[in-house]
Amino acid sequence: MAKAKSGGKRGGLPALDKSPSHLLHRALQLALDIYADEFGPGGLTQRQYAVLSAVETQEGLTQTDLVRITGIDRSTLADMAARMIVKGLLERQRSAADARANAVSLTDAGRAALEEARPKMAAADARLLKLIGGGKRESLTNLLRDLVRAGDEAAAPPAEKPAKKVKAEKPKKAKAEKPAAKKKVKKAA
Repeated sequence: MAKAKSGGKRGGLPALDKSPSHLLHRALQLALDIYADEFGPGGLTQRQYAVLSAVETQEGLTQTDLVRITGIDRSTLADMAARMIVKGLLERQRSAADARANAVSLTDAGRAALEEARPKMAAADARLLKLIGGGKRESLTNLLRDLVRAGDEAAAPPAEKPAKKVKAEKPKKAKAEKPAAKKKVKKAA
């Protein structure tokens, strides 16, 4: 469970209540608490669920693909995959596309674990979204998706980034030259 909240009635300080990174962290703590409550001890972790879901969607993903899709860092994902293989949830083989890479696929046990977990994940998501008004639920999900997509695009290597539209520079207008001030020349009388 999340650490005890401190602060006023609403749980925060004005500076923190205006910090998107802090608020996202707090929202993640809340989501993980709800997830753990729905899944109970010994259930799949949220990250394991994400990996199994990604692999089910596209069998034969490499661990590099899974890092990109799930956002789990490379070393953590490698350890997770190894543990999930030992538990019999995943199996690993050489990638057909890249012999240097390992591809993973679901085992029958992994597929069964995912099927058992789906209603629990749906319940956790429903509980989380129920905490905010109905009209804001879809907006929140869309904003989070947009944020993740923008972060992925910003982190992508230059070859993978979509080309940015470059505005053509408008030619600068030449400044009209001011007529030179006429000097009054006094003629000697």
